[in-house]
Amino acid sequence: MKAMKTIITVEQVIHAPIEKVWECWTVPSHIVQWCHASDDWEAPDAENDVCVGGTFNTTMRAKDGSASFDFAGVYTRVKQFALIEYDINDGRHVIIQFAKHPNGTKIIEIFEIEKINPPPLQKSGWQAILNNFKKHVEKSMKK
Repeated sequence: MKAMKTIITVEQVIHAPIEKVWECWTVPSHIVQWCHASDDWEAPDAENDVCVGGTFNTTMRAKDGSASFDFAGVYTRVKQFALIEYDINDGRHVIIQFAKHPNGTKIIEIFEIEKINPPPLQKSGWQAILNNFKKHVEKSMKK
């Protein structure tokens, strides 16, 4: 019998049209602006080929140089402006849903947990990245 995988869901409403949200989520020049959980981290490099079988790789590192890792994987399902699914290189699966919302666009991320960090820490980290994404998109709308 196969063990059930633990999943976590985070979500956010972005005050921007779905086309802008999709652009900021998928274009590397945007990804490097928001893909970090706290201000003492950064994403200095991102590559992204958003299509089934396409790959992504975002380098995430502490600004003081004390830690760094690549967040990478392969896309398994893509529906423009609606859905992205991918497998992270460590084997975990992620589903991201994009939906029109009365206040803009709602993003729901559903991900399998990893075995190193406690689930509440993982949830807060993924939520913090999603919150940074919201700030980036909404700031870019004002330009």
